[in-house]
Amino acid sequence: MTPTDTFTPAAGRLALGLYDPIVSLTRERLWRSLVAMHAAPRPGDVIADVGCGTGSLAVLLGRAEPLATVIGVDPDPAVLRLARRKAAAAGATADFRTGMGDAVDDLLGPESADTVVSSLVLHQCPVPMKRAILAAMHRTLRPGGKLVIADYGRQRTPAMRLAFRIVQFVDGKQDTQPNADGILPRLIAEAGFEGVREVESVATVTGSMSFYTARRAGG
Repeated sequence: MTPTDTFTPAAGRLALGLYDPIVSLTRERLWRSLVAMHAAPRPGDVIADVGCGTGSLAVLLGRAEPLATVIGVDPDPAVLRLARRKAAAAGATADFRTGMGDAVDDLLGPESADTVVSSLVLHQCPVPMKRAILAAMHRTLRPGGKLVIADYGRQRTPAMRLAFRIVQFVDGKQDTQPNADGILPRLIAEAGFEGVREVESVATVTGSMSFYTARRAGG
């Protein structure tokens, strides 16, 4: 799939200025910390944050390992302006670049990253775009490189399915329902990743978030 000029903006139909307060309702500190833990940045690592939004995760990763290179990629110039201000205020070094998730390998270069992370992106995308983004992530990773995804996964209980209706109202049911049905592990494996695992699940007021890890073969 070729890169596209269309994308779902941060917070879907909601105003950009509300994005960070809304995300805070998803137990943001906990799940971003879990992403950082599973990413386990090391000195010299190149880490790509695909769909970085306002930069909270990229800033956290940069502060967790100042000697890593963190590159945040997002198609929305408005959120990237917020991300740059956030990084500057935190004293964190991060490189923010404008681009679509399905073209991250063109933007960074094939086999250029040690780790690729992504949070709250794939649930907003149609299934063909989910596939295209995962394929681009695979191409971006070096052999043996690590993938860490935090996103809405299978909604396993009536309470979580009910809570997830908030997300479906904001981002639409057609794109979000495959996540709720548990499609992501299969799509990650089909993109070529090995060792796909759901390593964590966190209940939030907007549904259950799942954490997936996998690796590109080799290395």
